[in-house]
Amino acid sequence: MKLITTIYNLLWGDLVTIPLPGGGSLGLSLLVLLLIPAGIFFTARTRFLPVRLFPEMLKTAVEKRTSSQKNSISGFQTLIIATATRVGMGNLVGVVAAISAGGAGAVFWMWVTALLGSSTAFVEATLAQLHKEKDPLYGGYRGGPAYYIHNFFTRKSQTKPRYSLIAVLFAISGLICWCGISQVISNSVSTAFSNAFHIPPLYTTILLVLLAAVIVLRKNATVKVLDIMVPIMAGCYFFITLFIIFKNIGQLPAVFHHIFSEAFGLRQVAAGGFGAVLMNGVKRGLFSNEAGSGSAPCASAAADVDHPAKAGLMQAFGVIIDTIVICSCSAFIMLLAPADLINGLEGMDLLQAAMNYHLGSFGVIFIAVTLWLFSFSTFIGILFYARSNVAYLFGDNWLSQTAYKLLALVMLFVGGMAAYTFVWDLGDVGIGLMTIFNMLVIFPLSKQAIDALNDYEKRS
Repeated sequence: MKLITTIYNLLWGDLVTIPLPGGGSLGLSLLVLLLIPAGIFFTARTRFLPVRLFPEMLKTAVEKRTSSQKNSISGFQTLIIATATRVGMGNLVGVVAAISAGGAGAVFWMWVTALLGSSTAFVEATLAQLHKEKDPLYGGYRGGPAYYIHNFFTRKSQTKPRYSLIAVLFAISGLICWCGISQVISNSVSTAFSNAFHIPPLYTTILLVLLAAVIVLRKNATVKVLDIMVPIMAGCYFFITLFIIFKNIGQLPAVFHHIFSEAFGLRQVAAGGFGAVLMNGVKRGLFSNEAGSGSAPCASAAADVDHPAKAGLMQAFGVIIDTIVICSCSAFIMLLAPADLINGLEGMDLLQAAMNYHLGSFGVIFIAVTLWLFSFSTFIGILFYARSNVAYLFGDNWLSQTAYKLLALVMLFVGGMAAYTFVWDLGDVGIGLMTIFNMLVIFPLSKQAIDALNDYEKRS
């Protein structure tokens, strides 16, 4: 347990501290030091892909599926899966926490981070496509970082080894992370339903586990459920937010002024608070969209598309959906509420108070149900990610696939009954290690993704 705490502090704690005018400081964690430079580098290498090719992202997302592979899934379906895992509790309470700690200016830096992260997402998703292989169990394709890491470290080997150490470590880190997330999901849902409807956590958790079991233990039910669930939940949250914005349209210029003035404000610099504004926005952007962590490429590899760059463009678009659209919804809900109403509140209490102001008791219920949908879809999505990692570690057999699903369901039940901080930290350590192992390889392999992008643009 002490080792986990040490690794956690190394990954997420302030590794470098930069003094700022006004007496403040800017703390940079190891992951921030990895992901922000990577985002800048890949944005430059792709010639500002998020802005330049945004119309192409939209075109690719709505493109009709043309597939000859049985049980394969379309590029749009992999976008849905990745969106399901990105859009979770962090889009609700995490954004509120970032604004509470860093002020409205954190929203601007969250947007900047999303634009940088979408370039990273393009590179890792395209690499997953380039190194994918056929899936003998589920049909279609599989892959992800474990596979392109393996190919990178064994490319010069004459014996074609079964495993690569870094690929094994990535796959193990992913499975640990996703089990930890299962606990966070159920605990968040049971707590929200207890607050909103006074339903005992036991009942909420049992229902959650039974529903999840019915879906994830069936061979190919995951994608079908997410195809329906994700557009509905994200669409409802987006349109409810639009309603709140139009209802308070007169306040919108003041909200944008608030965001931009605090993002660059002299007052924040003078008061030593600029570091909090910047880092809370950056961290929320990084943690929400997961670009660079190696999660979404596990879905991207399964896409049956006619060019690898299309899978990359779709995941770049997914980062924009997650952070610039969904996270901004939570930000506007909070920033359009009177400050005196939400002062002193934090987390779910703050968001529910803001929704109660905008929509009355319906708003409180809506947020609780939305959290349930966001969290439930995340659980289903991460078990789709786990498929390729389990196969890499244990081979192609239903025993190992089913065993991991049962383990995740057990963790889902345990988390709904009580919060175990150690397991949550283990999940954070898992995703941190995934990011390090993934970033170790996508820099030297990025030329393959850039070549694929150039080829795609020549053909378009």
